[in-house]
Amino acid sequence: MPTALNTAGRRPRSIWRFLRDVLVIFLAALVLSFLVKTYLVRSFYIPSGSMEHTLEINDRVIVNELVPRLVPLHRGDVVVFADPGGWLSPLEAATPATGPVDKVLSTIGLAPHDGTGYLIKRVIGLPGDTVTCCDDFGHMSVNGVPLDEPYITLLPDETRASRDDFTVTVPDGSLWVMGDNRYNSRDSRYNRDKPGEGFVPLSDVAGRAAVISWPSSRWTWLDNYPTVFAGTDPRSTTN
Repeated sequence: MPTALNTAGRRPRSIWRFLRDVLVIFLAALVLSFLVKTYLVRSFYIPSGSMEHTLEINDRVIVNELVPRLVPLHRGDVVVFADPGGWLSPLEAATPATGPVDKVLSTIGLAPHDGTGYLIKRVIGLPGDTVTCCDDFGHMSVNGVPLDEPYITLLPDETRASRDDFTVTVPDGSLWVMGDNRYNSRDSRYNRDKPGEGFVPLSDVAGRAAVISWPSSRWTWLDNYPTVFAGTDPRSTTN
């Protein structure tokens, strides 16, 4: 009898310790997920077709948030950035009506950010770069080097990398970005009337999109095409 009583007495304490351990593990996982989402990686949902066909509507991407805070950006990187001001329409910038569970999961990093207030484009010009379009062959150039861009989507029978001609020099602390779907992207070209004159402050960059994570059939690493931009860095030019 004493043995049976002792066993019965220990059982509630064992159950409590088990529940306590589960709770501690759950809270630790939430804290870890929040820290990872805040400082390392984050998932974003693609709501528009401006990056087709590199990214399709409803794709999810994993964003490396160490870029550009600790890791430098490169020409050709695909970046997520906060609206510099006026790039998105009021409807696009409005927060969608999502449930409280979705909001909490997004905040702690267990669900993708819905993309509200953010855009995703490809970096074409870094600070100090001169970006020009188009030459006689329809190519865009960076620092005088023509770009042969295999990632862009053009209209049928269209060969120009941009509908409109332009020449810009990227100021310090800023980027010149463009969508891969060149004839359906409100990018740096079409926001030069805004306060930032079409340039994206580096401080607005949330990170570099590294991989398409969903749907599984679309899983792939996102290339920054270093060969496309070879020779465009003026610091690498030798006399």
